[in-house]
Amino acid sequence: MAIYTNLPVYKTSYDFLVELFVITKEFNREYKYTLGENIKKESLEMIANIYRANSSQNKAPFIQKARENAEVIKLYMRLTKDLKQINLEKFVRFNEKLESVSKQLTAWQKSLK
Repeated sequence: MAIYTNLPVYKTSYDFLVELFVITKEFNREYKYTLGENIKKESLEMIANIYRANSSQNKAPFIQKARENAEVIKLYMRLTKDLKQINLEKFVRFNEKLESVSKQLTAWQKSLK
C-alpha cells in the first residue's frame, strides 16, 4: 500500500482544496456560507474517499464515491462561475485540476479490473 500523501491524485486534490479555501473567502456573504461550504465539504469528502480507497482491500466503492464527489464539485464550480463568485481564469484553473483528479480516479478504477 502506497502512502496516500504520495499519490498524485491525493496531491492534486489537496492542492485543489487549499486553493478552494483561499478563494471562498472572497465569495459574497450570501454564497460564502452556503455554496462555499458545500464545495469545501464535498472536496474534503473526496479526499477522504481517496484515502479510504488507498487503505482498503476493496478500493472500487471508495474510488467510485470519489468520482461522484468530483462530479458534484464540477457542478458547484460551474455555479460559482455563473453566479460571478469566481472569474473565468480561476474557473479554468480549478476545472483543470478537477479534470486531472477525475482522469486519475478513472485510471485507478480501470486498473482494478
